[in-house]
Amino acid sequence: MSAKILHIDSNNPILWNQLEEAGFENHADFKSSKEEIETKIHEYNGIVIRSRFKIDKTFLDKAPNLQFIARVGAGLESIDCDYAESKGVHLIAAPEGNRNAVAEHTLGVILSLFNNLNQADAEIKAGHWNRESNRGHELDGKTVGIIGYGNMGKAFAKKLRGFEVAVLCYDILENVGDENATQVSLQELQQKADVLSLHLPWTPETDKMVNTDFINAFVKPFWIINTSRGKNIVTADLVEAMKDKKVLGAGLDVLEYEKLSFETLFQDNNTPEAFQYLLESKNVLLTPHIAGWTFESHERLAQVIVDKIKAVYDIN
Repeated sequence: MSAKILHIDSNNPILWNQLEEAGFENHADFKSSKEEIETKIHEYNGIVIRSRFKIDKTFLDKAPNLQFIARVGAGLESIDCDYAESKGVHLIAAPEGNRNAVAEHTLGVILSLFNNLNQADAEIKAGHWNRESNRGHELDGKTVGIIGYGNMGKAFAKKLRGFEVAVLCYDILENVGDENATQVSLQELQQKADVLSLHLPWTPETDKMVNTDFINAFVKPFWIINTSRGKNIVTADLVEAMKDKKVLGAGLDVLEYEKLSFETLFQDNNTPEAFQYLLESKNVLLTPHIAGWTFESHERLAQVIVDKIKAVYDIN
């Protein structure tokens, strides 16, 4: 195999080593700008990315020999997928690689919010022993609504099997429900859910989906967990709903203020007012886009990508 692959982000060594063993020619460039990469991308048959910059029409037009784009992650929102496919470029992602990590993280966030674990820990460390104000809630008896029932949503529903909960799912695809979740309309999910967990890609349809109208359509006050993409939630609308007690708590692994690379938070040094509220709220748990970021998923993501690249070239 003489195909040349350009790696523009660092990944687990499994990826590089196994591709090399399969006969691919690996090259790395972790620092050059998008424009600098564009001057040489015509030399390569494949590119391996995470999310450093967007693979757009301009980039693709400068890559006449590109046969595949492999993203070491679950989503492909940093790629102009329609244009890439129109040019015959294979698109590769690895949602199978970190779905278990996302599922475990989601469950952990819910249990932490329900039991005030982070708040109680911080108070004790500050010298305060507050039992009544840290009285928690039990997950059993609740209805959990999952929006987006693909790899991540299904993995999370599977983790809930040990709890006495009703699990509902909503997805734009039909007949995706299974033994772990009953597929319902969005309206029914909004009528019944006590907990909402988002497992969605970021698309024009899901951008700013969770806004005031969406939140107010829920019959009961609810908790919300987002381990998908930050721009699926309008943060200012979420904050207003929390002030009104329509949203009881939020576990956010992703924020609408993140840069595309996910490596830094803000586009500038200003802290949005809505984000400041989240920072100061005891019923909010924030993590830095790490739901799928475990040591195990780091290896698994790399292995899935290797296997899928080899499949493009029919290599066993």
